[in-house]
Amino acid sequence: MVSWVRVILVLMACFTLPSIVECRTRHYKFNVVLRNKTRLCHTKPIVTVNGKFPGPTLYAREGDNVVVKVTNHVQYNVTIHWHGIRQLRTGWYDGPAYITQCPIQTGQSYVYNFTITGQRGTLLWHAHILWLRATVHGAIVILPKLNVPYPFPKPDKEVVVILGEWWNSDVEAVINTAMQAGLAPNVSDAHTINGYPGPLSNCSTEGGFTIQVESGKTYMLRIINAALNEELFFKIAGHSLTVVEVDAVYTKPFKTNTVLITPGQTTNVLLTADQGSGKYLLASSPFMDTPVPVDNATGTAILHYTGTLATSATTFTNPPPVNATPVATSFTVGLRSLNSKAFPANVPLTVDHSLFFTVGMGVNPCSTCTNGSRVVSSVNNISFVMPRTALLQAHYFKISGVFTEDFPGNPLNPFNYTGTPPTNLQTMNGTRLYRLSYNSSVQVVLQDTSVIAPENHPIHLHGFNFFAVGRGLGNFNQSTDPANFNLVDPIERNTIGVPKGGWTAIRFRADNPGVWFLHCHLEVHTTWGLKMAFVVDNGKGPNESLIPPPSDLPVC
Repeated sequence: MVSWVRVILVLMACFTLPSIVECRTRHYKFNVVLRNKTRLCHTKPIVTVNGKFPGPTLYAREGDNVVVKVTNHVQYNVTIHWHGIRQLRTGWYDGPAYITQCPIQTGQSYVYNFTITGQRGTLLWHAHILWLRATVHGAIVILPKLNVPYPFPKPDKEVVVILGEWWNSDVEAVINTAMQAGLAPNVSDAHTINGYPGPLSNCSTEGGFTIQVESGKTYMLRIINAALNEELFFKIAGHSLTVVEVDAVYTKPFKTNTVLITPGQTTNVLLTADQGSGKYLLASSPFMDTPVPVDNATGTAILHYTGTLATSATTFTNPPPVNATPVATSFTVGLRSLNSKAFPANVPLTVDHSLFFTVGMGVNPCSTCTNGSRVVSSVNNISFVMPRTALLQAHYFKISGVFTEDFPGNPLNPFNYTGTPPTNLQTMNGTRLYRLSYNSSVQVVLQDTSVIAPENHPIHLHGFNFFAVGRGLGNFNQSTDPANFNLVDPIERNTIGVPKGGWTAIRFRADNPGVWFLHCHLEVHTTWGLKMAFVVDNGKGPNESLIPPPSDLPVC
């Protein structure tokens, strides 16, 4: 039986002198309890937050200190990841289980305490253990500092829009059954918008989520993809959208009819209510240009103009086909960092570590599995083995035997990555990390492979933002492709899609000491082993060093 997470938000009162312009600390409490949920014509106990699916939105300002106490009252171990928060020198509070912390066990608590530095925009929080993030997730809204305007016209209203997936079953049972069989798990049963499948779903009792708008006004939609396993298209009938931010980084304004958003990514768009009246359909639909099983259901919601009768007909929109690669590519290549004086794109122009990581699938023997084999995933042909002691603790306390630092910077056995796969489809297993010196510049080329099948991979890097300096199809060519890199205004993100049968090049500066996870944000691929971690050394002095661990750090 699945449990759920309850969150009580307690904002600290703030009394200040006239010279102090804002309260700098935000306090929240997360209590984990059990409850049933019936939203999609199906009653089942689920893990959720404060009785809500999705969970409540966490609001803060750039520069605020955020304190969140999480208490676990259910049978599952729990951690919370603050996806996209840099966690400068505070890796103990990043949240991935067995990477930066041991999980919070039943009946135990842990206080996350971090400062939001140099970031403003939309991010998300979610569980980072098992498949619990299917329902344990919510928005993080980081407002600019007081009296600092947006670099675009201020909208009349802001709306959080969380895209998700729903299973009419226990998600832990779904993945456990698949792992025992060595096969892919069942796909979800519905897509949701703010927790509702919408009026076009098979659940006739659910009207869905509605955004009320007034003609002539402008709205900022803070769109989050909290789905477990699917990249999603988002569009609104009869309206265009102007992208102004992705992953809490401002962009050059970019007008589009369709947004592509991978799991873990966020996108802020401006919507002008330029129609006189009416009801218009919002649609969230899957993008998958590989012939693998996918949930074809479209999540829907309604844009409802003030004064329009509830009984009025809805203007529909046709979502892109599930394999609409040109639509996805057009959106991806259209994004650019704002790169203004106030918000520069500080792209590393030189590279200290030039890494080449293959990301893809494999098949390993399994005597107890259905076909005598198990589907796996890997980075540089290494399927990551989760440790029993958190890697950050092992690094900080110099505990031997937990991990090695010999993760290869290049594939050990090169082959034609997007051509005919090698005869041997097996991967190696290991808990292997790659060490980076403090403040070194890093380039990682992420190359998809055709082992089993080429596929899109949304890759998330913890602890850093990075610049997506290049992208292409086929095999990356070290001799010719770097000449076409964008080192002026590439998009800055924390999660990036590696295209099917292609590659993406990213650059970042290793200015955050600690242990930082890199993994596919398709949860099934992470479960199968498509993950690794960087260990970043301390720099000089306390301001360039990992802070000591907190006294309430959970134990394994």
